[in-house]
Amino acid sequence: MVKVNGKEADNATGLSLEDFLISEGYLIDKIVVELNGEIMPKPQYKQTNIKDGDSLEVISFVGGG
Repeated sequence: MVKVNGKEADNATGLSLEDFLISEGYLIDKIVVELNGEIMPKPQYKQTNIKDGDSLEVISFVGGG
């Protein structure tokens, strides 16, 4: 089972990080992803496959004033 922001995600295993993020509606240029405690560089999103047992934290940037 994969955990995303502390919640179980049944549809993530086997997908590339990029494909999963896009399928969930995240805007790649406006987020930072931590995979198993390590911040992932954006160029690695496409080549990194999500495995059973992985833990993802997705942090979105929100502008304001």
